[in-house]
Amino acid sequence: MDPHVTEWLNLIIRWVHMIVGIAWIGASFYFVWLENNLNRSNPRDGLSGDLWAIHGGGIYHLEKYKLAPPKMPENLHWFKWEAYFTWITGVLLLGVVYYLNAEIYLVAPGSGIDSTSAIMIGVASLVAGWVIYNLLCNSPLGKTPIVLGIVLFVGLVAAAYGLSQVFSGRGAYIHVGAIIGTIMVGNVFFVIMPAQRNLVKAIENNQEPDPALPAKGLLRSRHNNYLTLPVLFIMISNHFPSTYGHEYNWAILAGLSVFSILVRHYFNTRHGSQKFAWTIPAAALGMITLAFVSSPYANKSSAPVAKAPTTQSTTEQTGDSNDQLAQASQHAADGAIPFSQINQVIQERCSVCHSATPTHAAFQTAPGGVILDTPEEIKVNVPRIVAQTVTTKVMPLGNLTQMTDEERTLIGEWVEQGAQLQ
Repeated sequence: MDPHVTEWLNLIIRWVHMIVGIAWIGASFYFVWLENNLNRSNPRDGLSGDLWAIHGGGIYHLEKYKLAPPKMPENLHWFKWEAYFTWITGVLLLGVVYYLNAEIYLVAPGSGIDSTSAIMIGVASLVAGWVIYNLLCNSPLGKTPIVLGIVLFVGLVAAAYGLSQVFSGRGAYIHVGAIIGTIMVGNVFFVIMPAQRNLVKAIENNQEPDPALPAKGLLRSRHNNYLTLPVLFIMISNHFPSTYGHEYNWAILAGLSVFSILVRHYFNTRHGSQKFAWTIPAAALGMITLAFVSSPYANKSSAPVAKAPTTQSTTEQTGDSNDQLAQASQHAADGAIPFSQINQVIQERCSVCHSATPTHAAFQTAPGGVILDTPEEIKVNVPRIVAQTVTTKVMPLGNLTQMTDEERTLIGEWVEQGAQLQ
């Protein structure tokens, strides 16, 4: 597809996805807050509680019925289309970004699978995620929410690990997010909405509503509420290669999800007491700890500036085209690595996309606006180059230009020597 068309499809779908996603998540957060802050002391007959609030210059009085009023009102507002359109636009965005360019964004370099197989695995993971989740919720585990929550979390971590073996880090993360999003919208479509329709129908037919269905819908709604923060992180995770690009990216995602769930739990419970106030500093400490243990310098053996291999081994692995790189690596032991060698690597491996005039068919403009045509542009972007090609090795995308480990090491040594343009 024409890269200009792809970019605008990406923009339009992503924008709509954000708009409807904010509406859905905002409604979820608000109604959980509302439920937790109802005044339940001596409510009038038929009510489980009420709440007075002021916002935007007006005073509101909200009441919640135990099940439903004796007679249904003429106008009843339903909350469903925000969820449906969030999922629809999310799947469209998944297709435009990751499936139309599967060899760039989805397939892990060296995984040995083709684009079609990767797409089939991705779609199957969404279906399997919902089916397994729904079966677990309808099993005896559904009667023990804490145990159910732990089992579901372990299942999602297992999915993250499995997907990271065949997908790129970005591809694995976004599919875990898509699995969670599918679970959330499945809860709305298959559980919450049917429960609400049955409730309304019973009232209209002057029948006693079945309290089990609304209770089941409320549980699924709670699940959705706790899943929102992990999904929000995954939506922005492509900006942070130190997470998805790490060797243990699945574990980092698991840790960040635990911290976000702790934060969500505090806000869900702080109306009653402050006994979960410890979750906020615990999450903050966990983030700091995770940043430290995921650092490439936490273990010197994983630092990206190890000595380059000898000329002989480099030539054997990469052929005559890397003779000059091997000589430059040898020269690094005696003096400064010349910029000409670094520029050669960047122009061959990076400027296919990161140029004022990209030659790769998938890009009309340089991704992220990062252009590496001139020495000055390379110098300005040295931190990005190191983070993406040396530390996390997530670039080039899909390693389509086949950057070697020797070339990555050479860049790391050049930067350690001061990144001189000489």
